[in-house]
Formats: sequence, structure tokens, C-alpha cells
Amino acid sequence: MKQSLIYILVFAIGVVLALLEMMPDALLDGDIATWVLYALLFLVGMQIGSGKNLFAALRRFGWSITLVPVATTAGTFAGVALVSLLIPGRSLTECLSVGAGFAYYSLSSILITEFRGAELGTVALLANIMREFSVLVLAPWMVKYFGKLAPVSAGGATTMDTTLPIITRYSGTEYGVIALFHGMIIDFSVPLWVTFFLNL
Repeated sequence: MKQSLIYILVFAIGVVLALLEMMPDALLDGDIATWVLYALLFLVGMQIGSGKNLFAALRRFGWSITLVPVATTAGTFAGVALVSLLIPGRSLTECLSVGAGFAYYSLSSILITEFRGAELGTVALLANIMREFSVLVLAPWMVKYFGKLAPVSAGGATTMDTTLPIITRYSGTEYGVIALFHGMIIDFSVPLWVTFFLNL
């Protein structure tokens, strides 16, 4: 949660400085955002490639563990498709690109801003931060009414880091490995799904 607040604060400072025209012209160049995006993708690749827990989880639970990220992806897209009917002025593909962030707001918001502009990028940032916060705040309720896998699916890409302690606390330590595997797979899929929907 602390990390999320830092992201929001940094984002707000950037908005205020830009509005006050206090940003150097060099930082307003679109190429800088592109190179930052490349660096993020590189670091995500390194993080996933160095994650030994991914293979340990596969050995322990077998290939049935892959159904959890599949269910998260299918459920997210189905929910977003329904909600998109209530949002005027936004296409289904734009809404799906926001949902495809799976709470990985730093990467998805940059991607969406690059493709569709700052307005939709800001929506992606806020929507995906809210997804992470919902798990941090509502995990006990999710477990009670929807089962121990509910906070894992709701956490999206964050289940390998920020929401992992909450998941292991309320779902049980045995779900920690599932959450790690789930987070790694969803984390890897974010740039693929977001760019896919933005290119439709």
C-alpha cells in the first residue's frame, strides 16, 4: 500500500508541475516515455526470468495451477465487457485495454498513454490502483464470501508482490505459491494484452 501511495504522489507531482509549466521541455518529449517503457519491459522480463518459484509451483501443484490466471483473465475481460456498456464515449477495446492492466498500473498506464493519450492512461492508472487497493482492504471479505482463491484473482499482477502478504494471511500460507505463480503469469501477460487491445 505504501508503494501505491508513492506512485500516486509522484503522478500528482508530475501533473501539477506540467500544469504550472515547470517541466523542462526535454522531459515533455514523447521519446522519453517510450524509452522508459522499454526499460520497464526489460525489468519485467528479468524479474520473471529470475523467478525460481515459478517452476517450484509447477512441480508442486501440476499444470492445473495454470487455470487460476486463465480464470482471472477470462473473468476480468467478461466483467470489463459488461461495464463497458455503461460507459459512454469509450469503445470496448479501450475498456479492455484498461482492464488488461490487471493492477499493474505503472506499466499499463504508460502503454495506454503512448497509444491513446494521457486521458485514457490516467483512467488506467486509477482503475488499476483501485484494483490493488480493493484486495488490500477487502481480502477478508473476499475469502469469506467467495473462497480462498478470490483475493488471488482479484489481485491480478500484484499477487507476486504487494498483495502477497495479505493473501497468505487470509487465504493461508499454502496459497502463497499459487499467488506467486499467478502474479508472474499475469505480470507477463499485461503488455501483451494491453497492446493487443490497443491495436484492434
